[in-house]
Amino acid sequence: MDRIVLIGFRCVGKTTIGKKLAKVLDWKFLDLDKEIQKKLGKTIKELVEEKGWDYFRKIEKEEMKRLKELKKIVIALGGGSILHQEEMGNLSKNSLVVWLYSSPEVILKRMKKDKKTFSQRPALKNLDLEKEIIEVLKERMPLYEKFSHFRIDTDKLDIEETVKKILEKLPQRSKE
Repeated sequence: MDRIVLIGFRCVGKTTIGKKLAKVLDWKFLDLDKEIQKKLGKTIKELVEEKGWDYFRKIEKEEMKRLKELKKIVIALGGGSILHQEEMGNLSKNSLVVWLYSSPEVILKRMKKDKKTFSQRPALKNLDLEKEIIEVLKERMPLYEKFSHFRIDTDKLDIEETVKKILEKLPQRSKE
């Protein structure tokens, strides 16, 4: 297994944990949302405001198709990448897919503390933040569960503990 894919809702630690995990493994790290932003020269919020969610999801889906060719890499997918079931199915065949889970209360706290929340993250629904988190998480949980090989609750774990749990699940790598 030479690819780890991190899935989960916003603010569960995919990027932070992914970077640390890649460093420990001496692999590359890729944040899909950041790749899309770099490629198009706009934040996701700007893309969604200008062209809508359907346009963003189309770009996201195309970028996901390229990921299955990458090796020795940790990939942090966007929270909604899980909606692309065909691409997720293809990725999960030859990757260790880890669902980083946090409770709605912890996600809300983290989002309120994160400066990027309001400047870069577009609303997913026309609801207040707390209701949006609860509703979208409820919709996506069956998909996170379906495509992940296992789930880690990041509410009470620090970065090192989470990375250690992922490494424990990684099949033994051959010595090179």
